[in-house]
Amino acid sequence: MINSLFANFIKTDKISAQGRNSLEIYPQNFEEKIIWYSITGVYVLYFIGAQHLLAPGLAWFFGFYICKKLWNQTEETPPEERITIPIGIWVWIICMIFMEVTLVVSHIDYDMDLLKTIKSTINFFVRTWALFALFPLIGCLKIRPQLIYRAICIVCLQSLIFIPICYISSLIHLKSLLYVSPLFKLGGVGAEYYNVYLYGVDGETHQARLYLFTPWAPALGLVGDIYFFLTYKEASKKWRWIGIIGAAAMVWGSASRLGLLCLLILPVVNFALGYFSRPIVQLGTGVFSFLAGLFGIQIINWAKDFKAQFDGQRAGSSRVREILANLAMYRWKTEAPIWGHGVAEPKGPPVTTGKPIGSHHTWFGLLFANGIVGLIAFAIPLTWSFIEFFIKAQKSAIAQTALGVLLVLFFYTFAENVEALIYVYWPGLVLMGIAFKEKLNLNILS
Repeated sequence: MINSLFANFIKTDKISAQGRNSLEIYPQNFEEKIIWYSITGVYVLYFIGAQHLLAPGLAWFFGFYICKKLWNQTEETPPEERITIPIGIWVWIICMIFMEVTLVVSHIDYDMDLLKTIKSTINFFVRTWALFALFPLIGCLKIRPQLIYRAICIVCLQSLIFIPICYISSLIHLKSLLYVSPLFKLGGVGAEYYNVYLYGVDGETHQARLYLFTPWAPALGLVGDIYFFLTYKEASKKWRWIGIIGAAAMVWGSASRLGLLCLLILPVVNFALGYFSRPIVQLGTGVFSFLAGLFGIQIINWAKDFKAQFDGQRAGSSRVREILANLAMYRWKTEAPIWGHGVAEPKGPPVTTGKPIGSHHTWFGLLFANGIVGLIAFAIPLTWSFIEFFIKAQKSAIAQTALGVLLVLFFYTFAENVEALIYVYWPGLVLMGIAFKEKLNLNILS
């Protein structure tokens, strides 16, 4: 449905059969078709409330699909058809298994019954943490990164159409919440994941904030930042600019402070890291380090002032986040330092305006729910991924994109529970899997 609306637009980007190149992008096999239509049909999925169900289903389906292909793989299997799982993906798989171990042990510590443990495993592992391993695993299949770039650009085009509609709806005061999808009854999580909004309203500024196909505004900022990196490597100049503008518009429409900050800073950081082996970047880094040392006190004072202004833009939100962080740290240290409490509390005290302890921050959430073991189980694959992508990025454009996705995720761990939002930014994890599949060149200076 979505593809047919833009079929004519896509065809204008085709080139002759005699001169086919990367500008002509269409799915070429089973896995590419599934990925293509799952990405480009995101608005259809959102309006029927199927996103939160489809993404985990997609991840687990392909997980079993890959296992079947590995089982059937023999020495006679053609090299181009063989599947190998890179060590970077194995690191994610092993660490996410440890995440499930923390959940089970914490449930035993708190005398929760088997039914509660199974329910928690489905909601807090099968649908969240496990996807950090499964979606990169999909990258081991024959999926071209160019297909993901183009599909994301199409979503950005769709967003550029919906954004004015959402703003006009807010100006004429149409109802913001259209409906709650009936699929909510199958979801097992809060209704916020199945709400269909035209727009949202900030509780402090009373300004409209866009959600588009995400559950809340900051989540749209996260998706927009990841989409920015995915569209930047699009081969077609026309589609690339559509994607970049669309991704930036998503971040701007979300009015997410962190989203805007990432959009301004991370492309520069990613460029410096991706070309760190180049003499010009090393020289620039040296000059920057010298100036930072020379004006260190002024920079520190500026950073403090910036943080104060950053927090002051939504003082109420910043205050609640600080309270949530303090409560999570206190209860983690005093009650469950090793394995955690198992799950975040369904509803927080009045001082947090009802927001659950362990929410709005990945690291504090990990400590509260999964203890120090869970935090380490997430920190290890993040660190491994950064090191591997940093090395590969000196030679690989795909690794540069994956490094950008990883940087966005890392920054957002300090403002969101990123595991709960995988179902809206999962294409970035698939791209990370494709980057893992590339051969590692340790001689980055050659």
